[in-house]
Amino acid sequence: MDQPRRNSNPTPAGPGCNANEHPGCSADGRLARNSFWLEAYQVVVRVGWIFKTETIIMPAVLDAVVDSGLLRGLLPVLNRAGQSLPPLAYAAVLDRRPVKKWTLVCTSLAMAACFAVLAIAWQPLQAARPDLLAALFLVVYALFAAANGLNQLVAAALQGKLIPAGQRGRAMVISITIGSVLAIVAALVLLGPWLDAVDGFPRIFGATATFFAIAALIPALLDEPADRPTPTDAAGPRPGLAGWRQSLAADPALVRLAVVAALFSAVLMLFPHYQAFARDGLGCPQSSLLTWVIVQNAATGCASLVAGPLSDRRGTRLVLVGVVALSALTPVLVTLLSIVPAADAARWFWLVYAPLGLNPIALKMFTNYALELAPRPAEHARYVSLVGAALAAPFAVSPLVGWSVDALGFRPVFLVGACVIAAGAVVAAGLPEPRRR
Repeated sequence: MDQPRRNSNPTPAGPGCNANEHPGCSADGRLARNSFWLEAYQVVVRVGWIFKTETIIMPAVLDAVVDSGLLRGLLPVLNRAGQSLPPLAYAAVLDRRPVKKWTLVCTSLAMAACFAVLAIAWQPLQAARPDLLAALFLVVYALFAAANGLNQLVAAALQGKLIPAGQRGRAMVISITIGSVLAIVAALVLLGPWLDAVDGFPRIFGATATFFAIAALIPALLDEPADRPTPTDAAGPRPGLAGWRQSLAADPALVRLAVVAALFSAVLMLFPHYQAFARDGLGCPQSSLLTWVIVQNAATGCASLVAGPLSDRRGTRLVLVGVVALSALTPVLVTLLSIVPAADAARWFWLVYAPLGLNPIALKMFTNYALELAPRPAEHARYVSLVGAALAAPFAVSPLVGWSVDALGFRPVFLVGACVIAAGAVVAAGLPEPRRR
């Protein structure tokens, strides 16, 4: 029988609102203001993100310099290592920070700086030193992943602090739907022509840096009350490795969630190879990238209209199980297309990116579920960072996945990946519903 747990989510009355410190402060007004600005932040980031879509644009950028399955397989490793190890190390520090919004400003600026460097360095190095350009791209990609990992950790902690659990689905719907529409418009107006241009990649990097820099201005507008230490803080988890072990030992549901995240990581390990298969195996032109980016973002926006309200009404667990299960469709679709005539497969390959649009929602559900599972707000960052580490742990074999693609072909690798993802959905079905605990 589950032990009773303290509610880790503030009520709609508004977290930390003190009329003595904030004359005229309305709890509902603070909640509305913070929801608006957090949603606005996510919208701007999402528009910038379409210019560097991990599943399509980033692998294509590396392939433009050097076409190697092994190096392509490094991208998920660098991505997940950066998004998990720095947050894991920083989580305890973030938990102790009374005000977190300025950290979100700093991480957003760091993300912008990474792509500004690529925008400046790409043109001089592309023709003269492609080897140095490939190395620079991988280094900057790794630094960006670290900045992005910290950024997502801070954004999750702020969401857990400022928005109640029953309204996080609504916030996701608004930010993803509006962000997807604006991102698709940006892709049609800017990304499409730039993908066909000789100097297109520097422009793409510059646009990404610009949108991330704009997003960095928004967190300053949050009305975030400072956290106050409470007597129970001393009883919280210990810092460092001992604290992680303590949290895992005390919460079997967190262990199961980590297993689900580790199995789901197969989705993220496979995505760089889809566009390579379409290009090398089916002869899809570079212009197809735009169609795939639009389909993926449209699918994300449409799926959020269902996932958000459902998670608010029925709980995050149900949505998490569903999106993990549906994510197994992507490698299955690619495998099916590999056995039909190449011309037909190329014409219908955009279908692959419809279920791939569930990836951002699945990652958001992992975060939201971890926030609800945490026994108290002071452990939000720790729980989110532990799930991020579980997502990253299997990526040690990602270069082996790339080597397997080169040695065995795409089909067996994709079939094994589909089975691993489906196993994650089976394990997720045994997760508890935190709102009943």
